[in-house]
Amino acid sequence: MSAQVPEKVLVVRRSLFDEIGSFHGLNADIQRYLPVFLESGNHFFVPRAEAEEDPSLKQLIPYVVVTAGERLLHYRRGSGSGETRLLKKGSVGIGGHINDGDGLGEAFDAAAYQRALMRELQEELVIESCFIERPLALLNDDTNPVGAVHLGIVHQCHLAEANVRANEEAIAELEFLSLEELADRHEQLETWSQLVVGGWKDLRRIA
Repeated sequence: MSAQVPEKVLVVRRSLFDEIGSFHGLNADIQRYLPVFLESGNHFFVPRAEAEEDPSLKQLIPYVVVTAGERLLHYRRGSGSGETRLLKKGSVGIGGHINDGDGLGEAFDAAAYQRALMRELQEELVIESCFIERPLALLNDDTNPVGAVHLGIVHQCHLAEANVRANEEAIAELEFLSLEELADRHEQLETWSQLVVGGWKDLRRIA
């Protein structure tokens, strides 16, 4: 039996992020960063196990906030979560790693990135509503080992109706909550979600 091929994930060099302008928290100037990251030669794929231990690399992670009206979709990371360091944490972000297969054998570009984004969304959720998706910001947090090797690209998926259900066991206890309700759960949220919830009003105003 052949050995399983290791998962490869999309990364950029931390030095490139620093060159463009690294930051902590949310940065709504997404056009300053993402097009550069997706330029040929500025990104590549490495085995996930290697990327998770190398702070000289940043894994690009689409982080989709699903909304209905003024409420945000909240869930708890269940037992099937690929990131065990976030197990049982509350989250408002749907998404995950971009894999080498998302390029469909072509050079990885903006279209491939969008395919990866939609693949992650459809793998994790069953959405039975029309929706509008748009990018909002970049998200960075180097204060913990998970954040140090990841860079989030925050998107909003706004549903016409709150008709959504989990498509995998890693997504548990789905519910739409107001910003006030999410603020009350601050300590139970993963750090990226804490940052998103704290800056959501400003992101909406800028967008």
